[in-house]
Amino acid sequence: MSAASLVTVAVCQFAPTADREDNLLRIAEQTRTAAARGARLIVFPEYASYFVAPFDVTLRENAEELDGPFVQSLRAIAYEHDVTIVAGLVERGGDAALVRNALVAVDATGIRARYRKQHLYDAFGARESEWLSAGDIGAPETFEVGGIRFGLMTCYDLRFPEVGRTLVDAGADALIVPAEWVRGPLKEHHWVTLLEARAIENTAYVIAADHPAPVGVGHSAVIDPQGVRIAGIGSEEGVAIAELDAELIARTREINPVLRVRRYRVVPAE
Repeated sequence: MSAASLVTVAVCQFAPTADREDNLLRIAEQTRTAAARGARLIVFPEYASYFVAPFDVTLRENAEELDGPFVQSLRAIAYEHDVTIVAGLVERGGDAALVRNALVAVDATGIRARYRKQHLYDAFGARESEWLSAGDIGAPETFEVGGIRFGLMTCYDLRFPEVGRTLVDAGADALIVPAEWVRGPLKEHHWVTLLEARAIENTAYVIAADHPAPVGVGHSAVIDPQGVRIAGIGSEEGVAIAELDAELIARTREINPVLRVRRYRVVPAE
């Protein structure tokens, strides 16, 4: 391990609410904490801009464009601390009745990557599709920090291995998973197991930020390419810091060459 191969990242676990200004204050506070501890990349949960449970019409009323005030504020916070921030937001959709569940990676220069949730959470009694439209399947967007390439997915996408594999095929060394992983029977078990599985099968880091209890399961974490949790939080709010090592990714892929020897490839739907 050399200092040049390391990138310090943070996962920030907080509970977004219907108070948009307070959400940004919390993001600014946790960014300040993470940056002071050396983080260059800081990851926040899904719906960080605005959240109500259960969903109601205010979700549409508080949706924004990707160049709207929430992202502009993220950019200002990133500039202040010289970091890259990933966070979820409620994006205004093309259909007036539906919004999009979006992620952005932002630094001082603007949006580095954007992603719209592909798999809507129509499971375990929930119907996310009544409020949201799914993102189109297109070319994966990735971005780089300190020589490590990152790819984006959101919450329920975690249950679909092809999402992570498509990102890794596009060059990602680490998968970022902002989430609002709702509590329920075995849901914490599913969350932890799937995070580790996506890391192991892709020989990639996984960086996951969830909402805390009582709505989310919490347990935001950083998982290394062999499936080992190297940093994490319990069910409460907090910030966890980890160092990602590019040399470890290379060593893991050398001893476990699953990306080179697999016989099938993911082909995106046209």
